[in-house]
Amino acid sequence: MASVEFATILALGAALLAGIGYVTLQRSARQVTAEEYVGHFTLFHLSLRHALWWLGSLAAVASFTLQAIALTMGSVVLVQSLQATALLFALLIDARLTHHRCTPREWMWAVLLAGAVAVIVMSGNPAAGTTRAPFSTWAVVAVVVVPAVVLCVVGARIASGSLSAVLLAVASSATLAVFTVLTKGVVTELGEGFATLIRTPALYAWILVLPIGLMLQQSSLRVGALTASLPTITVARPVIASVLGITVLDEVLHTGRVALVALVAAVVVVVVATVALARDEVAMMTVSAGELGAAGQLAVR
Repeated sequence: MASVEFATILALGAALLAGIGYVTLQRSARQVTAEEYVGHFTLFHLSLRHALWWLGSLAAVASFTLQAIALTMGSVVLVQSLQATALLFALLIDARLTHHRCTPREWMWAVLLAGAVAVIVMSGNPAAGTTRAPFSTWAVVAVVVVPAVVLCVVGARIASGSLSAVLLAVASSATLAVFTVLTKGVVTELGEGFATLIRTPALYAWILVLPIGLMLQQSSLRVGALTASLPTITVARPVIASVLGITVLDEVLHTGRVALVALVAAVVVVVVATVALARDEVAMMTVSAGELGAAGQLAVR
């Protein structure tokens, strides 16, 4: 089996685990405390004592692990494009758990999303570039990303409701996108030996950004309407990571004119279908939560 094909299988496995993580972490974020407004660190501290959070985090870490392995064989653009399918898995898993049937509309968007992702992979034919970027390149990324994340977090404190959720989702997506791109270099350094790895500055940035990204993601799932946060998370992270893969790691999309048109159209379909599916998924989660509350059932603690 070709390495790219194996990377595709691993990336889909990572998307499945990410879907499990979305469903589990969303429930944890809503169940961990009855208080409406909770700080990021307070929410993180409370989550540490919540069983669902650990299950969701385990799924997320397993997803990142499969992505890391996939990145040794495929490009960031390839692996991240396939992460959009995580929402398909989340929808099916939640439907199974809540005994809700997927509607024809949901299946329509699911088929469109899967088809669009296939078009991106085939027409874009993304090729891997370098595995590591020089410090000067990462310095430029930091100058752009760090202030943007800080502004989003500050803006989320000032704003409320859906706008706050979107800003936190963008901040978490940008942070986790950087983590994804750093992963490719860290895995390469690990292959050269542990002594080489611990001398690599990227390792410490990699260790730092993951908990920050997960903490912001957990907050975004709790603040405001999930119809704002979940679509943003599922769309923004693959897009930002793909842009970083092209600009930082010199990955290349091999496209002619016809393929370029198909690629742009597919990206638009992915965004629209993901937002539509995310809204349906959120509606299903909300109905499920209401039914559980009415029935007086206790959540896993």
